[in-house]
Amino acid sequence: MTTTAIIIGVICLIVGAVLGMVFSKSSLNAKGKFIIDDATKNAENLIEKATVQAESIKKEKNLQAKEKFLELKSQHDADIQSRERKMQEGEKRIKDKENKLNDELSKAGKLEKDLDRQIADYAKKTEILEKKQQELDSATAKKVEMLERISNYTGEEAKAELVETMKAEAKTRAQAHVQSIMEEAQLNAKSEARKIVIQTIQRIGTEQAIENSVSVFNIESDEVKGRIIGREGRNIRALEAMTGVEIIVDDTPEAILLSCFDPVRREIARLSLHRLVTDGRIHPARIEEVVEKTKKMIEDEIIEVGKRTIIDLGIHGLHPELVKIVGRMKYRSSYGQNLLQHSREVANIAATMAAELGLNVKMAKRAGLLHDIGKVPEQESELPHALLGMQWAEKYGENPEVINAIGAHHDEVEMTSLLSPIIQVADAISGARPGARRQVLESYIQRLKDLEAAALSFEGVSSAYAIQAGRELRVMVESGKVNDEIASQLSYDISEKIQNELTYPGQVRVTVIRETRAVNIAR
Repeated sequence: MTTTAIIIGVICLIVGAVLGMVFSKSSLNAKGKFIIDDATKNAENLIEKATVQAESIKKEKNLQAKEKFLELKSQHDADIQSRERKMQEGEKRIKDKENKLNDELSKAGKLEKDLDRQIADYAKKTEILEKKQQELDSATAKKVEMLERISNYTGEEAKAELVETMKAEAKTRAQAHVQSIMEEAQLNAKSEARKIVIQTIQRIGTEQAIENSVSVFNIESDEVKGRIIGREGRNIRALEAMTGVEIIVDDTPEAILLSCFDPVRREIARLSLHRLVTDGRIHPARIEEVVEKTKKMIEDEIIEVGKRTIIDLGIHGLHPELVKIVGRMKYRSSYGQNLLQHSREVANIAATMAAELGLNVKMAKRAGLLHDIGKVPEQESELPHALLGMQWAEKYGENPEVINAIGAHHDEVEMTSLLSPIIQVADAISGARPGARRQVLESYIQRLKDLEAAALSFEGVSSAYAIQAGRELRVMVESGKVNDEIASQLSYDISEKIQNELTYPGQVRVTVIRETRAVNIAR
């Protein structure tokens, strides 16, 4: 319809154009009819061409319309086939599900039938069991009635008597069994303990050296002795006053004796003398400077000794203050036995025993090393060394088992872990070994400490040193608080206190030293 309208429109346009040309030319041309004829022919030719062209366009448009129609039809057929295929697949899935559902329903039906059959069988069996139980109860009742009639006992009475008889027999057997187990355990425990102690002693071989209270300082010639003594003995007095060590210069060739119960003081005096002799400048001011430097060096060495000790024993995480205390053990002795060496030995013995018993080896080493830290206080304490050491360990965050082992190794507190008796035994093994300790030295050191403590208890006393094996006590007082009269009275009061409160052989000479210094600085 649309194509035909387009063709008709084109023809009309062509005809109109031709007629317009004809009429236009006819008005301008004077020849008339001849021109009209030519125009008519031309118009017919144009109409014919237009008709042919219109037919061609019509055919072309018809072909395009047919092609479009065929294309749309093909697409429509493809869509219909796809929908039909999907519908067929959906129907197939539905049929498969229906078949599965039917199979499951069939299985469920079979299971239901089996269950009903089993329920019925169970009901029959239950009924049979109930009948048998009734028969058994009846037979039991008859037997009990017959036994009661024969024994003149009721069932409850017979049961009670049987229970009592079995209890008595079981108790007797249990007691005999327990007694046998205890005896065997005691025998095995004694044997095993001996074995562990012997193996431990055999595996630990620590050298023992008896500490003494005298150090020998070797010198090159007697000329050095004179320089150490100084003019009118001022150098040796200054050195004794600064270190608290008695310096004995006698006829012994090329040697000076340093006498003091405190190993730290002796070591400070020895090192100070070595520095002074090496340097060559020996006078009171230089002595004071060198002694102060030596004290600082000894403090650093104490820390270094503590660090080396814990590294050697494989102990980690020890508080710095405890490391320092361990280092101070090097300069302390217990009944003549070096305290650090003793503590290392106890640590190794305890670790060996702990390994034999399957306990914590590192914890045993730690407790063994720290068990005697209460013996090296910087200030005297009234507490026993075990309790003081326990307080320090608790203060510096040690493990509760280690704390208890330290406090309980002399039975000051109750033992709460297996580690405590191990430390106690290890301490006893280390101290009881022949030649390990010497009671005389310990009592001697304690006597000298008591002498110094008696002097330090008075007001105005800055320091006190027991020298000459406790036969003399030198007391340094503060010149600002104590004048000459008070110094004389103080000497008498100290001697009276020593005489009334302390036990000592022979006599003790008390010397009070009051020194006044005037210091100015030139700028």
